[in-house]
Amino acid sequence: MPQRNFLQYLTVTAKGLAMGAADVVPGVSGGTIAFISGIYEELIETIHNLDLGFFKIWKKEGFLKAWKHYNLGFLLALFSGVLISIISLAKLITWLLEVYPVMVWSFFFGLVIASIVYVGKQITHWRLAVIFAMIVASLGSYLITIADPVGSPDSSWFLFFAGFIAIIAMILPGISGAFILLLLGAYTTVIGIVTQLGEGITTLNSSLVLGALGKLLIFAIGAVIGLKVFSRALNWMFKHHKNLILAVLTGFMVGALNKIWPWKDVLQYRMNHAGEQVPFIERSILPQNYDGNPQILYAILFAIIGFLTIFLLERIAGRKLVSS
Repeated sequence: MPQRNFLQYLTVTAKGLAMGAADVVPGVSGGTIAFISGIYEELIETIHNLDLGFFKIWKKEGFLKAWKHYNLGFLLALFSGVLISIISLAKLITWLLEVYPVMVWSFFFGLVIASIVYVGKQITHWRLAVIFAMIVASLGSYLITIADPVGSPDSSWFLFFAGFIAIIAMILPGISGAFILLLLGAYTTVIGIVTQLGEGITTLNSSLVLGALGKLLIFAIGAVIGLKVFSRALNWMFKHHKNLILAVLTGFMVGALNKIWPWKDVLQYRMNHAGEQVPFIERSILPQNYDGNPQILYAILFAIIGFLTIFLLERIAGRKLVSS
């Protein structure tokens, strides 16, 4: 693993800031940002190498030796940037979703449409099994979006499960962790918890900070376990059955478009951590049936902006791949 000086670690933190910003937005993959910025392979290798051997080296050769051996300075610098970015942006995203829901969801819709094109066009051989996998994944994903939630998004086991599944986005460029949270119905909940943490820090409210940290810890434990379970299997699948896994990812995103359709009718509300009534079960409706101004022109504009965002990232990634 490369040895870095302070300025180089600051550069890693800056890349973490970009990854964090991507992870907050459904459709933009933190893994893609890691690839574009040239740290994807080091990130995956470092995470793969993490094991309990850290404590053996610490005991025999000291903490600093173990720290350097496992490249933990890199992870600390990177995830510090990711965390700072997520905390900074979570409150903004929460506010935008409350004040400009149609425009925000339209932007997300455009992002995911572009991600479908980006991931789908990487499929090199359209055999029957690949097409079947995409159709099944699309149907499965759509059924998840219309199913009644199996539990409250605030519950501990649900947060653990969300972290366990969402970590896929860190392993594979092209699919977004925020998108997976959306598919599970946990996106606004996790963003709300991060916003709560930010408010607790800025207002020095220890009860808010501790409450948010407890929930984020459960989410993080699920992510760490999911990372260990999924990383080897997904990397093996990507190497040996790339077209199949790309078809499944593309299908998931196609089916999940229902979840981020900008115009919704709320069927049932739930109480969030702040004691506020928030949407719990929704259904997609046509713009003319929307209770309020459908803002169709703005919706189209922001969907196009979202699509072009992924298009530009793809072009940058393509140049990066050619230059490497």
